[in-house]
Amino acid sequence: MKKILLVSYSQTGQLTRLAQSFISPLQNRADILLEHLPLKPQQDYPFPWSFQRFFNTFPETVHLQPEPLVEFALAQEQYDLVVIAYSVWFLSPSQPITAFLQSEQAKKILKNTPVITLIGCRNMWLQAQEKMKKLLADCQANLIGNVVKVDQCNDWASFITTPLWMLTGKKQAVNWLPTAGIAEEDIADMQRFGKQLLQFFEQNRPLDRTLFQGMGAVKIDEKLMMSEKVGARSFHIWGKILIKSGRFFPSFRTIMLYVYVVFLIAMILTVVPISALLKRLLKPLIQHKLNEQKRYFAEPSGE
Repeated sequence: MKKILLVSYSQTGQLTRLAQSFISPLQNRADILLEHLPLKPQQDYPFPWSFQRFFNTFPETVHLQPEPLVEFALAQEQYDLVVIAYSVWFLSPSQPITAFLQSEQAKKILKNTPVITLIGCRNMWLQAQEKMKKLLADCQANLIGNVVKVDQCNDWASFITTPLWMLTGKKQAVNWLPTAGIAEEDIADMQRFGKQLLQFFEQNRPLDRTLFQGMGAVKIDEKLMMSEKVGARSFHIWGKILIKSGRFFPSFRTIMLYVYVVFLIAMILTVVPISALLKRLLKPLIQHKLNEQKRYFAEPSGE
């Protein structure tokens, strides 16, 4: 019997549906034991978020200093496969997922264990997955696959619709904007990868990095690669500033937080389009390097 653990944390329910679609071909089988661990923080993250709580979460998120989880127990001591479904917070894994990966229980069950990551996010996920790789490596886990689904509307529309969803709880907060979130057909498409995993089990094939190759498990938007690196660097620096500010005076952290929000909006409206323009102008000269980066970020599943 194959033992599979699904680990997830979802505020809106969208990520849960994404993960359930993935595992649906594996359910109700006598030869597969599925266990779902929905993570629960000791202090719940609100949904919808308040404006200040949303942004005040980012310093600890990017510096991988999560709030603790409610203690959890697992039915098995070891699993044949662990599936980790996570959303992206400020170009990093969500805090509950980070807290799980830093726990002693995770280190025990993930050691030498195949892991598949499932990501549901707005559009930028490369830097979050880099942090995920590091966290998994610290657990001595074996990352064999990654499947990513992103929001259905374009980058600039989702820049408005996703924050509105987070702050109002409504996927379509205003009628003249498209609906936020991942398209229904993309959620349903996750079954395709679950069926591929089932086929590997039925054929008694080893779980390795060939699992999802050639299936279009991820799509790399090269226009965003530079923007992600700039954003991650900014988050890291400002996150450190805000954490230190709070150690002196909590009110000073709040003031600096609002300064950062203004800076962030200005950066998104200027640096992101400028970096995209520069990349387009320089593309003939750096195409080889871009291709190498795309291949790297697409691993282990590939585009």
